[in-house]
Amino acid sequence: MIKTIDGFPESIIALCASGRVTAADYDKVLIPKVESALKHHRKVRLYYEFGRDFSELDAGAAWKDFKIGVEHLSRWERMAVVTDVEWIRHAIDAFSFLMPGQLRVFASGQTAEARTWIEAP
Repeated sequence: MIKTIDGFPESIIALCASGRVTAADYDKVLIPKVESALKHHRKVRLYYEFGRDFSELDAGAAWKDFKIGVEHLSRWERMAVVTDVEWIRHAIDAFSFLMPGQLRVFASGQTAEARTWIEAP
């Protein structure tokens, strides 16, 4: 499941993943949020937190994640990923050279630091 996180500036897409994340979650939550932000801002930022109960990103969700990232490649300004899930950290390390803009990974205990970084000018 993906939920939006309130309290961030309009140009920041803030999400929290928990349990099993599916392609339907991307269709219902993430993609509309990204498309809405891109209508109003030339560049956007992403704050993506994986909750302690996050268990799985299904293949359809992984594909949609890749696709939405590539479709708007030049419009991602900064991304903060908050997670203690090792395979996510490894995947980000392996593919970070493909990601536009600035990218930082934070541990679950560093949510305040991640939020400060993603909101900084």
